[in-house]
Parts: sequence; C-alpha cells; structure tokens
Amino acid sequence: MDLTVGVKFFLGQCEKLLFSLGSHFSLTSLGMALLVATAFFAAQRFRRGRRLRWRTIWRALFPKRIVEAKSNQADIGYLFFNVFVFGVVFGWAVLSYQSISNGMMELAVALFGPAEPSALPSWLQRTVITVMLFLAYELGYWFNHWLSHKVPLLWEFHKVHHSAEVLTPLTNFRVHPIYAWIFANILAFSAALANGAGHYMFGATIPPYALSDTNMILVLFIHGYVHLQHSHMWISFRGLLGRILISPAHHQVHHSADPRHFNKNFGSCLALWDWMFGTLYVPAREREALTFGVPGHRDAHTVKGELVNPLIDAAAHFKPLWPERKGATLPAAQREQL
Repeated sequence: MDLTVGVKFFLGQCEKLLFSLGSHFSLTSLGMALLVATAFFAAQRFRRGRRLRWRTIWRALFPKRIVEAKSNQADIGYLFFNVFVFGVVFGWAVLSYQSISNGMMELAVALFGPAEPSALPSWLQRTVITVMLFLAYELGYWFNHWLSHKVPLLWEFHKVHHSAEVLTPLTNFRVHPIYAWIFANILAFSAALANGAGHYMFGATIPPYALSDTNMILVLFIHGYVHLQHSHMWISFRGLLGRILISPAHHQVHHSADPRHFNKNFGSCLALWDWMFGTLYVPAREREALTFGVPGHRDAHTVKGELVNPLIDAAAHFKPLWPERKGATLPAAQREQL
C-alpha cells in the first residue's frame, strides 16, 4: 500500500497551517500571541511589586486546569479534523467569489455604464481595496455570527463552538462542518460584492495587499492579539477603542454562559458593527467572573455530541412541517441561547 500521497498531503496541510504567514494559525502569529501574553503577565506582576519568576509565568500562561481539561483535548481533535479531514471532504463553497465579483461589475456597467480607469496612484487604489475587503469580511463575519445565534436551526450547529468550557487558541477549530460551510459562503458573498464594487469604482482589476491570499489588515490583527480572544487572558479595550476593536475580553464575554452577555460582541476584529447594530458589550477593565459552555449540552466533547447530535437536533426543527405520525412526539423546546 503506497502511503506517499497521504503523507505528502499531510505535510502540505501542516506547511500551510503553520508556516504560511497568511494562515490563521501560523507559528509566527502564535509566537506573537505568546510574547504578548508573557509581557502582559510580567507587567501585572511588576505592577503588584512581585518577583518575576519564569516558572510562575509559565504556569500562568498554561494553567493545568485548562491544559488537562476535556474541552481542550476535544479542541485538539477538532484541529486535526477540520484541517486534515474537513478540508478534503467538505471544504468547498457553493458560491463562487469570482463569479459574484464579476456579476457585480457587470451589473454596475449595465446600470451606470463603463467606468473610466482611475488616475489615482496604484498604491492608493490597492489600499482602498484592501480596506474595503477587510470591512466586507468583518461585516460578513458579524452577519453570519448574528444569524447563527438568532436562527434556532443555525444555532444547533454553532452551539458546538460555544460548548467549549475552557478557551484556548485551539477553540477556533471547534466548529461543526455545516457551520463552516455556511460561514464560507456568506464570507464569499460579502467579499465578492466589495471586490466587484471596488473594481468598478477604479475601472480596473486592483489586487489588494495580501499575504498568502489573506488580507494584510487581517494578517496584522492575527499577529497582534486575535489568538488571545480564545484564551484566559483578560485584556480589555475601553472607551472609544472598546467600541472599535474586539479585545480578548470582548470575545470571552461573548462565550459567557451568563444571560446578560447573550447576543453580544459578534465581531471578529472590529466592534464597529456591534456598536452600530446595538449588540456591543464593552467589558470591565478588571476581570469579570465568567463561565463557559452550553448548559444541558448532551455528550459534550464527544464525536456524537459535537458532530452527530447537531444534525439530529437540526432535523427536529423540521418535524412540525412533516405529517404527524402515530406515537411521534416532538422534543422538548430547548432553552433559548444567546
């Protein structure tokens, strides 16, 4: 049995995941997150007049209760599934980014006529396109996230992510394949609309600034602090900054099981859309007491509970549309989540 193809694929996926600067899980971005976290804990101890001991810092960065938690172990499994299995079996989207982008340009030409090439410098055009695509990504992310909490059928798949009882950068991979597929299509649609509008505006195809096909602005956020959003690091942005950017504390509040935090902070990097649409919760400067997870979630951190049960629960939403059979009963209504 020749395993060469499988080994090459595995190594190729590892290379794209860990060594591509545009990857959402590159070693460079993880290294930057580690540096930021170390500096944060060191500054806290210095401020309190305590000695700086590396063993203490290590324990603060990687607390045993989180490292050994079943939730964290499940997230490791999600990493392998979503990168090496889902990428092959289900890693495609129905909507074509290029087709929608071209359609947007054709529609604009039909409505307003052909556009003249812009006389603006190339660097300025590329900068504007880069910003437009980043804002479109953030809006698409917010809208998908909002839908996933507001539509009960979609929540059945998204609650898999919220079933995490501890947060680490690996929690980013804790997503159901159905959710990932919907997410990819919504992002493709929002980005394609922005791309088509931008190209028509400048009268030419303008490439954005990007690294490994990832928007440069998003790459900067990923290398800044985005990994710390799924962590125990309470770094809170306050004031105007807390209304523009999603800090690690913002997103930890989003994962909170406290009802007063439900339906808050849907953004990825920007709090701007949450602020605009009334879903923003600016966290306190000092750590708030939070617990994570979905109360009553069946078979948490298992393949059945995280991959199979959501399909069963989603199908139950269609039962009122089917003819009632003798002896059939509908499942009890689930507690409204987030």
